[in-house]
Amino acid sequence: MINLVRLYRSFKFAFRGLISLIRKEQNFRVHLISSVAIIFVGLYFEIKVWQWCLVILMIAIVLILEILNTIMERMVDMLQPRIHHYAGEIKDMMSGVVLVAAITSVIIALLIFIPYF
Repeated sequence: MINLVRLYRSFKFAFRGLISLIRKEQNFRVHLISSVAIIFVGLYFEIKVWQWCLVILMIAIVLILEILNTIMERMVDMLQPRIHHYAGEIKDMMSGVVLVAAITSVIIALLIFIPYF
């Protein structure tokens, strides 16, 4: 049986985490605003269902990776670079992962939207 109180609390914690990201993480806000803008462009041009699938998938991938990047940065910050010289490299690599996803999403967006212009 589903415990509604536990379910409510887990959703509450999840939304609290997202609100914390929005308030504290500039890059997450940038990705979120870009996502909303792309959704409006997609609505304006009435893109096809398969194109929506790609757009939504790329938005989700970039946002998820940005969340994971934030988590990793905070975990590494707890260890501090003095503990291991790889700490800074780990943070840079995670940022690179988000950058690759963001660039890929821009390329896919261009492939989808250029024909509409």
